[in-house]
Amino acid sequence: MGLLGILFALAVLIWLAFRGWSVLLLAPAAAAVAAVFGGEPLLAHWTQTFMTSAARFFAQFFPLFLLGALFGKLMEASGSVSAIAAFMTEKLGKERAILAVVLAGAFVTYGGVSLFVAFFVLAPMAEALFRDAAIPRRLMPAAIVLGTSTFTMSAMPGTPSIQNAIPMPFFGTTPFAAPGLGIIASAIMILFGMWWLTREAATAKQAGEDFGDGIIASADSLAGNEALRERATAAREFDPAELSHGGHAATAPSILAAALPLIVVVIVNLAMSLFILPRLDVGFLNEPRWGGTTLSAVGGVWAVVTALAAAIVTVFALNYRRLPTVRETMDAGANASVLPAVSVASLVGFGAVVAAMPAFEAVRDWVLGIGGGPLVSLAVATNILAALTGSASGGLTIALDALGSTYMARAAEIGLNPELLHRVAVIGSGTLDSLPHNGAVVTLLAVCGSTHRESYRDIVVVGILGALIALAAVIVLGSLFGSF
Repeated sequence: MGLLGILFALAVLIWLAFRGWSVLLLAPAAAAVAAVFGGEPLLAHWTQTFMTSAARFFAQFFPLFLLGALFGKLMEASGSVSAIAAFMTEKLGKERAILAVVLAGAFVTYGGVSLFVAFFVLAPMAEALFRDAAIPRRLMPAAIVLGTSTFTMSAMPGTPSIQNAIPMPFFGTTPFAAPGLGIIASAIMILFGMWWLTREAATAKQAGEDFGDGIIASADSLAGNEALRERATAAREFDPAELSHGGHAATAPSILAAALPLIVVVIVNLAMSLFILPRLDVGFLNEPRWGGTTLSAVGGVWAVVTALAAAIVTVFALNYRRLPTVRETMDAGANASVLPAVSVASLVGFGAVVAAMPAFEAVRDWVLGIGGGPLVSLAVATNILAALTGSASGGLTIALDALGSTYMARAAEIGLNPELLHRVAVIGSGTLDSLPHNGAVVTLLAVCGSTHRESYRDIVVVGILGALIALAAVIVLGSLFGSF
């Protein structure tokens, strides 16, 4: 009965989430279903298991949600993201339309700009380029996914994405874990994705397929779509409803002023992770007043938080006089972080209740018993949970909450570097999370004026298949040569 309850709870969560129900209601309700089927105390699991786990996730990662959303909103309101998109358009032009969209998306998201901010800027850019180049509209979502939701989310060393931050407290790693393997995985994703998109564009041209019809949706036009909002906020770290709030600069900054905050994120993140934090005397963290923690448990989050804070200061220094409504814009950025953070925390709370069920032991044994060693079983666990929840961050945290300590113990037994676990876990979370019910996929299709029928196949190839190939390569290379 217990295992049946877990499966039934997951089915309820997935079905109602796909229909636009709030995860804030679904996660505790599904956790209650699992507890009842398992014969466990319902109220105790709600207050002591669900809420404790959700609160722990919120306490660990809300600073990243908050500063990331605020930075993204300021970059959007200052016109910096649009300026970067315009620069890429000018320099690469319609002859390299697909590459221009991919590189623009990669640059802004690797620099810390929230995914949904990038969507609403890149879609008009892609529309103009693809129309001029006679590339079918149906390829726009896949090109944007390749640039924003693949290698810059999970593989590039130092990426400030929340997915790259989640394994750090579990494994004591930094955002730059396994940099060589991350670069190889990134190269596989971008080369495979570009090959596919270029091939599809050439095939469409030979068949006489033109750009097609459709209307790009603005942030204002989608702001009232509550079902879309509920899906989106559980999938990524920015509430798209806040994009329509706050003022916008009347003119765009120079490309240097637009790009500098993104460069600051990368440089400060690197400096904090590899040079500054390791040299600090932080022995005081062992004291009870600081939770008896260590630098390895908090250093990665500290590095990303500091990098985002420095970038926010840079945006202000360069654009303060150009921002018409500073307070409203900052309020919108802060508000944009709350619902996604609480939604993902609720998914984590649900996962904690499921992991506490006696029947979960059978699931745990099955996952750990998968052939190929801990890297393969970790990849399978993160893939499955990200797919079921439709959230890379939620699925990744649930997997590591339930199995992270076990993988660390196994890694210590066989001499496996925790950095390799980190990179496999993050890439694994960014593969099957992009199934049709994923909020980011649904939102992007709506923004591009496309449908699953028209564009989802190409999203699968560049966003899932390419990532799975890169994940397999990392596992093979890591098993043969270790972390590098």
